[in-house]
Amino acid sequence: MWKKEEAKPQGATDISTTPAGAAPAGNSNSNTATSVPVSSRATACISQGIKIKGEVTGKEDLFVDGNLEGKLDMSGGSVTIGPNGKVKADIQAREIIVRGSVQGKLSGRERVQLWNTGTVTGEVQTERLSIEDGAVFRGRVEAGKPQGKSSEASSSAAAGSGSTKAGTFAAGTAI
Repeated sequence: MWKKEEAKPQGATDISTTPAGAAPAGNSNSNTATSVPVSSRATACISQGIKIKGEVTGKEDLFVDGNLEGKLDMSGGSVTIGPNGKVKADIQAREIIVRGSVQGKLSGRERVQLWNTGTVTGEVQTERLSIEDGAVFRGRVEAGKPQGKSSEASSSAAAGSGSTKAGTFAAGTAI
């Protein structure tokens, strides 16, 4: 039986007819979109079974499903703590999603989201906070726009509309 690989000259290049993003047939070792970890948006992953002690910094999205202890600074990206993730660290990111366990200070510039499997012990500071039924949170919350920006916005809105009502949540405690 004739095989295409045997008939091809050594210097010739192979032109694939497989659509971009699809895995060629018979290639079981390829890393396709179907074998991506739990978070498809994360460009970096600390998978289950990996333990890190120290400081992790970057600007990309990160998925943590292992153990991390220390400091986590992903200022420009999103941090997702997977269902198996156990983190003892201060986390700073644009967005923080907790599906596992976190102890420390969470500072999410845009939002912090606690899924029903998530547990947080510590302090949360964010513009928007979402806590699903079943999530466990013990600590201090500071949610809403920072006081300096919201007081300027509310005073300019009050001057224009005659209203003096500020619409931000300054601080609170949940047990």
